[in-house]
Amino acid sequence: MANEISKTKLNSSSNYRKTLYELVKKRSFKFGKFVLSSGKESSYYFDGKQVTLHPLGAYVLAKVIIEKIKDKNIQAVGGLTIGADPIVGSLAPICYLEGLNLKLFIVRKAAKEHGEKRLIEGPKLLSSDRVVILDDVLTTGSSIIRAIEAVKDIGCPVVKIIVLVDRLEGGTEKIENMGLKVDSIFTIRDFGL
Repeated sequence: MANEISKTKLNSSSNYRKTLYELVKKRSFKFGKFVLSSGKESSYYFDGKQVTLHPLGAYVLAKVIIEKIKDKNIQAVGGLTIGADPIVGSLAPICYLEGLNLKLFIVRKAAKEHGEKRLIEGPKLLSSDRVVILDDVLTTGSSIIRAIEAVKDIGCPVVKIIVLVDRLEGGTEKIENMGLKVDSIFTIRDFGL
């Protein structure tokens, strides 16, 4: 798909989002019988890494995220490993090219048992840093809530959550009951599911 789209067509946020949609639709859905990390069974599986680890997908996703946060006085962006890892990595060069000095971070599932024994990897977060939490998919919200809790333990205010696809299975409600806004780039309904 990267060869099918010229750079001149990728010059606006609507074109980035449209390209991202086509990549997600084409690459990320598998149908059959699947058990999700929550233990629930599903007739489809969303594999966000098929887009977040794809060169064009990583680029357009980063551009869409930057558009959502660039004028919001955000100092740090990150999320729980492994869903957030490729997204955070794709943001780094785009932030540099656009002159955005954001702290990018990854929350480990457990603190390292050696070295500095850190739970959050990346530049040191300050309690004054306004944070956005990222993930590729939102189902029950447990991964995102773990990242929120890790950041809040430092004292950082979490401004919003951005996810590539919301499966609309209760996670948004859990997070919004915590007083936080979920900003889904797409929901499962956008793909007719």
